[in-house]
Amino acid sequence: MRLKADLTLLFVSILWGSAFVFQRIVGEQGSVYYFNGMRFLLGALILLPFVWRRRTVPREQWLWMSIAGAILFIASALQQAGLQYTTAGNAGFITSLSVVIVPFVLLIGWRERPRWLAVVAVAMAGVGAYLLSTAGSFKVQKGDALELAGAFFWALHLVLLGKFALCFESIPFAVGQFIVAGFLNLFAGLILEEPLINGSVIGAVIYTAVFSVGIGYTLQVWGQRFTPPTDAALILSLEAVFAVLTAWLFLSERMTLIQIAGCALILGGVLLT
Repeated sequence: MRLKADLTLLFVSILWGSAFVFQRIVGEQGSVYYFNGMRFLLGALILLPFVWRRRTVPREQWLWMSIAGAILFIASALQQAGLQYTTAGNAGFITSLSVVIVPFVLLIGWRERPRWLAVVAVAMAGVGAYLLSTAGSFKVQKGDALELAGAFFWALHLVLLGKFALCFESIPFAVGQFIVAGFLNLFAGLILEEPLINGSVIGAVIYTAVFSVGIGYTLQVWGQRFTPPTDAALILSLEAVFAVLTAWLFLSERMTLIQIAGCALILGGVLLT
């Protein structure tokens, strides 16, 4: 079962990596909250028939679904906002920093002391993120800073699922967090941005709702029932590699040698963790 869960999480990383291409296309048009709101709610709607006749959801599950959904809202909003100013490849690699943050979330929240290698990994990944964002200059790009802030919330979301999702059924839990994240995004959109509806946005919503949200996050919830949080974060961080590959194939994105070195340090930190 552990191997099956690990392979499932690897498939999720492929889905998430490819989704950065569509998120970047929408991000260039300035859509953050409405886009996220639509894709999360559509993802929940796709899965709703699978939970329609399930037994009553326990009160404790509602609590943790709401908390997971709120964290998912913050993480996804920061990620999508960052994609207005940075490339899909950068966003993918910086998001993967969540794997080296996970041990410190466990330390702060659950008093689980990290291994000394985790400290070394953080140093490596931190230098890598700096090189990736600045390309050797002294100016961190705005979009990359937003992605880095989002990585902290992705790490928290990973730990939360690893600690509590195993106590509940996967699909109902996934639907619950999607609904919470979706409505929080739409509410923020009503306040902070103008609606943006066109062919590319609709296509991106459908792709990310079906594959990234509906299938990806649901399989993540199931996979993390059988894989420890840090190991799950390691596998899921491979989305960065698939983000770069798909961005190169479909968006013709390129990196400088210094940025490639930064990616290598980030990946090294992830593997070390």
